[in-house]
Amino acid sequence: MFNEVKKSIQWGEETLTLETGKVARQADGSVIATLGETSVMANVTFAKQPKPGQDFFPLTVHYQEKYYAAGKVPGGFFKREARPTEKETLTARLIDRPIRPLFVEGFKNEVLVMCTVLSHDLVNDPDIVAMIAASAALTISGAPFMGPIAGCRVGFEDGDYILNPMVEDMHELRNNPDQRLDLVVAGTKDAVMMVESEAYELTEDEMLGAVTFAHEQIQPVIDLIISLAEESAKEPFDFQPPDYADLYAAVKAAGEEQMRAAFAITDKQERTTAVAAAREAIKEALSEEQLEDANLGSAMKKLEASILRGDVVKTGKRIDGRALDTVRPIVCETGLLPRTHGSALFTRGETQGLVVTTLGTGDDEQMIDALQGTYRSNFLLHYNFPPYSVGEAGRVGPPGRREIGHGKLAWRALQAVLPAATDFPYTVRVVSEITESNGSSSMASVCGGSLSMMDAGVPLKAPVAGVAMGLILEEDGSYAVLTDILGDEDHLGDMDFKVAGTENGITSLQMDIKVAGITPEIMKKALAQAKEGRLHILGEMNKALSEAGDFSIHAPRIETMQVPTDKIREVIGSGGKVIREIVEVSGAKVDINDDGVIKIASPNNESIQKAYDMIHAIVAEPEEGAIYKGTVVKIVDFGAFVNFFGKRDGLVHVSQIENRRLNHPSDVLKEGQEVWVKLLGFDDRGKVRLSMKVVDQETGEEAKKEEKKDKDDD
Repeated sequence: MFNEVKKSIQWGEETLTLETGKVARQADGSVIATLGETSVMANVTFAKQPKPGQDFFPLTVHYQEKYYAAGKVPGGFFKREARPTEKETLTARLIDRPIRPLFVEGFKNEVLVMCTVLSHDLVNDPDIVAMIAASAALTISGAPFMGPIAGCRVGFEDGDYILNPMVEDMHELRNNPDQRLDLVVAGTKDAVMMVESEAYELTEDEMLGAVTFAHEQIQPVIDLIISLAEESAKEPFDFQPPDYADLYAAVKAAGEEQMRAAFAITDKQERTTAVAAAREAIKEALSEEQLEDANLGSAMKKLEASILRGDVVKTGKRIDGRALDTVRPIVCETGLLPRTHGSALFTRGETQGLVVTTLGTGDDEQMIDALQGTYRSNFLLHYNFPPYSVGEAGRVGPPGRREIGHGKLAWRALQAVLPAATDFPYTVRVVSEITESNGSSSMASVCGGSLSMMDAGVPLKAPVAGVAMGLILEEDGSYAVLTDILGDEDHLGDMDFKVAGTENGITSLQMDIKVAGITPEIMKKALAQAKEGRLHILGEMNKALSEAGDFSIHAPRIETMQVPTDKIREVIGSGGKVIREIVEVSGAKVDINDDGVIKIASPNNESIQKAYDMIHAIVAEPEEGAIYKGTVVKIVDFGAFVNFFGKRDGLVHVSQIENRRLNHPSDVLKEGQEVWVKLLGFDDRGKVRLSMKVVDQETGEEAKKEEKKDKDDD
């Protein structure tokens, strides 16, 4: 009934298995990949005809984490998986980016790739397994896919690269000083196609070494996919790239001169208008048959690319007149908004981000329900890209994949320099509002985010800047690496290479390739050129940092204190009675962690101190020999009970009240009277013994003993 094919290899410390032929047999390609006990099923289907008039490649990648894979039930009212989580969206992008450029040029049939996590061992991250499964499913599907690709994750500890580190090792990397890298690399047999990383000030050589190590480690996986395909692949889909040479010649003859003049305009909006006019002029010169040709859009794009690309490589001059390694003019401003905790406006050429930082308490941390468990995050970065930023009128809705991906890239770049939660116990939320865009708004978010957080008083280890690099690679092997690319250079170029970091090293690297990969030589040049650009941008940012404001008066103040874990119950009280009283009396917010760390927050320092004193009185132990101010709470025949340490009472025996004999304690004391007492110690039953007579009741200082004069008998 089944025509199963199964292949396995030892990959690192785990066994990697690919199997097909048993599940989802109606899909064009279906593969279940298993690493350790983490299994992901990838299913590929593609339309056999393109939609009429379609001028783009409609590839859709979905990645779904099923809670049953880790033996969990989803939270929420409906108890089923709903909208994609951030991890699912980012992983879908992670798979999409390296496979998209490998479809045969001109293929515009709809393609759907669905990856479903079936089992998760909480050791091996399913995102890498999903990428391998998707590549294998595409390879055997018969689609015109020029793969296969494979991917892996790389860690960096004690100078050594680690293949596919455990999920636990990569979780909250900034709290793990031993691990300095979380790098995902995807590539073909010959070249690297995609890089995504979170790093902790790695040098350019260390980062390049990690990418090279990853490319070496994926080679056995590529061989495994080829081996599976040799026994299970379907017949290749009969697809021939469309030949539109005649149409391209007509388009070029009709509008090359006008299009070249349009691209010579440096202002983006004027250039966009001129390019649109050139396109209309070309269309007016074409016949009805040529206008109806489905390849007209491709011919137009080819003309635009040839003008932009050819001139850059030949002359070293770009469409806005800059040299290859020049960064556009930068203006940095901080403290723009009066009521926010921190704000910055970062402008680089025609790209601008208004970035705002808000400081919150532990209550503001984000709870994340993931397959490996529920955890909290105290650093949030949200990126918004409204239509007006590119001069368009469009629909505004919830953040899409692009917004989530760009926000996560900036998050990775900045979190490497955040202070430890014990040193700065705040929840930090950064929001980047892109107000203008013409090239790398994500890197503008990194720069603006760094400025904004420092304006809010966040003690970053160092400022972070980011720059986007581009590549134009000609068929003859000649190439040009571009610093700080424009939107048109990104759209018509061959590489999007984003590098962020401090003066000391790289904190994030993201690379996407639109051709069949780049060589180590090109990557090394791009990293070196990016470092020069990054240092230049940091220099411009430093001019604004010197003018940054102090800690905002509108931000909450937070103090932390550590209490023994066995005292947590006493601080909370029965049914939360004690903690509620502390909050009501002091006016401060109090957050207690399971490890005994208590955060006290309020804009008012007096409220913080009052809450601190109340908690300290509960958890601290009285010291023998110390003097305390107390209140008489009960008078009995043999003495008085005094509340002297929080809710702790002790007995002052009638003989310890004054240095004279009393008939009854009420002769000198009354309930509610404040007195000074010294803790003498504890009796055999643990009862507290206090004394008043050894303390000066006016000053609260220990009374001086009268020195006895020795009589001289001589």
